[in-house]
Amino acid sequence: MRIVAGSFRGRRLHSPRGKGVRPTVDRVREAVFSIIAPHVPGARVLDLFAGTGALGLEALSRGASTAVFVDRSIESVRLIHENAALCRAEDRVRVIHGSLPAAVRFLDPRKGRFDLIFMDPPYGEGWVEKTLLLLDEIAHPQALVIAEHHAKDVLPSRCGIWTKTEERRYGDTSVSFFVKDLSR
Repeated sequence: MRIVAGSFRGRRLHSPRGKGVRPTVDRVREAVFSIIAPHVPGARVLDLFAGTGALGLEALSRGASTAVFVDRSIESVRLIHENAALCRAEDRVRVIHGSLPAAVRFLDPRKGRFDLIFMDPPYGEGWVEKTLLLLDEIAHPQALVIAEHHAKDVLPSRCGIWTKTEERRYGDTSVSFFVKDLSR
């Protein structure tokens, strides 16, 4: 697994041992970033269920200003710190060890809201919908949420104030894009 483009391009990231983490494959990450490219420069990024940190680090590589990573696994937290060091991005990274929804309480919207929010939760457990409902206060009004999920999992077109604008399929993986519906 490597950083696909930007200032960290080609850097190989440490990957987990075993089957507890399912990193976003390079080709899916590359496709996602080609879609969201205009939103990345200067963005404040939140990477939920962060695993290796590949999505947030890819965003930093492509010009995002800062990234906050959240994962409940101590092994993933260690990997994120290692991978941030490999990219020499430690000063732009904050890592929170905790599970949702408790970890979201550490994110004070008065300190700035997030422009890009990635989530790659465990498949088939309804985490995308549950997590969307936690993001209202910490997401910028024009925030974009990018949610990876199994292609068999059908996500609703609306979830709270979030509206699905697009869904792309890459083999067994789908990626859905959500924006705030400010008219609600």
